[in-house]
Amino acid sequence: MLNIVIILKALTEIAGLALLGQGILFVLAGANREQNLFYKVLRTVTSPIMRAVRFITPRFVPDRHVGIAAFFLVAGLWLALTMLKIQLVLEARRLAG
Repeated sequence: MLNIVIILKALTEIAGLALLGQGILFVLAGANREQNLFYKVLRTVTSPIMRAVRFITPRFVPDRHVGIAAFFLVAGLWLALTMLKIQLVLEARRLAG
């Protein structure tokens, strides 16, 4: 179980950093971001997350806010996985000791 949590946490960290990088390039590159190679790569990495967040958010949430919602969702998931990992490690240590 601990290995699964570690893998999920790593995937969440990759997604979170990709969302953060995409947001930074969104601000820095401005209107020319669609021609930026790195922005395209990050958009490809984050597209499944963005589609999932667009699916679960209400229709009145504008598309420009979906990226922020996706980042906070990933951050919350990372926090939950971190707490679960700590709990599993402490439990394993208690059983071994």
